Amino acid sequence: MSFLKKYFGPSTLVTAAFIGPGTLTVCTVVGADFGYTLLWVLLFAVIATIILQEMAARLGLITQRGLGEAIQSEIKNPALKILSIALVFMAIVFGNAAYEAGNISGSALGIGGVFGDSIPWPVIIGLAAFAILFVGKIKIIEKILIALVLLMSVVFILTAIVIRPDVSAILSGLFVPTFDAKSQLAILALIGTTVVPYNLFLHASAVKEKWKNKDELPELRVENGVAIGIGGLISMAIVITSAAALYGKGGVSNINDMAAQLEPLLGSWAKYFLATGLFAAGISSSITAPLAAALTAKGILRWDGDEKSLKFRLIWIFVLGIGTIFSMVGYSPIEVIRVAQIANGILLPIIVFFLIYISNKKSLLGDFTNKPLQNVLAGLVIVVSLIISFRSFNSVFNFI
Repeated sequence: MSFLKKYFGPSTLVTAAFIGPGTLTVCTVVGADFGYTLLWVLLFAVIATIILQEMAARLGLITQRGLGEAIQSEIKNPALKILSIALVFMAIVFGNAAYEAGNISGSALGIGGVFGDSIPWPVIIGLAAFAILFVGKIKIIEKILIALVLLMSVVFILTAIVIRPDVSAILSGLFVPTFDAKSQLAILALIGTTVVPYNLFLHASAVKEKWKNKDELPELRVENGVAIGIGGLISMAIVITSAAALYGKGGVSNINDMAAQLEPLLGSWAKYFLATGLFAAGISSSITAPLAAALTAKGILRWDGDEKSLKFRLIWIFVLGIGTIFSMVGYSPIEVIRVAQIANGILLPIIVFFLIYISNKKSLLGDFTNKPLQNVLAGLVIVVSLIISFRSFNSVFNFI
């Protein structure tokens, strides 16, 4: 139990949040379309996530406040304060709405793969998430769903071993970056599904539940690195199994295509196992994303009241409602999920900018502000995300 207490905590929630239907779908599609060649993107994204989540967690530990509250309190200029609050509010609330569409679509993809698509699964899933959030009894349900997601993750890692993939191709994909016009949106989606903006807010707020003392910062950093490192290993395992089973075979369009990568380990049970995992991951994230958006809005706007207040509920209802509507518009669930992750990648630089700004405020963090190397690495995340975002949009709309 001491091992679990030391290495699993708030950072585990971050990992469970990004190992959702978006990660499963995007990593599967990337493996099927590009083989092992984009594993380097996941390596970059995992390192970036560890760096950025450490900043958010350190902020939560030292100040015992959330990121939204810190932004609100530290920006003094009235005009800049209004602009920053508006930017963060839109990025988190509208970004989470896009992410929620992917969550609900992923859950619907899973359950629809077993019971058929004639039933409006997005509506049923949206109503189920609404009921859970409205009642407020989410801890036990979340633990069950996270356990199912972790089980699915272990199966992917075991499958990645069983299929005996090309190790030299994996190493090449990890350490020899490739970048062309065809892979730009895929790269942005991989970053968006791993470095999730709302997780920065979620982590800063959740840290105080376990960590209280500044002297615990080294242990918090270990927990952060271990939990997110495991998440990165899971994401890479999904790409590897997909590349080995699906690369060069026509891409991915439905759950049967996705399940094929697990057949070496699970045989005919692969479809049902994957459907259960997708459903669990989708429902779990469908609860977490609206809640994180409401918590962020509450902190940055300094609302009074608890999680049952009308304003708090209106935010998560908006996020959940928009996500449900967009998951029903008739597009392929896999395409909805990919677009949601791309949206996350586009919004990421905005949130990271504010995180770097707050993490360098001595008035807030004292001796625990960022070191120069942390600023350089976080700045690199912004630069890379902006370059990829611009090139991706330019390839679609031909700006220049």
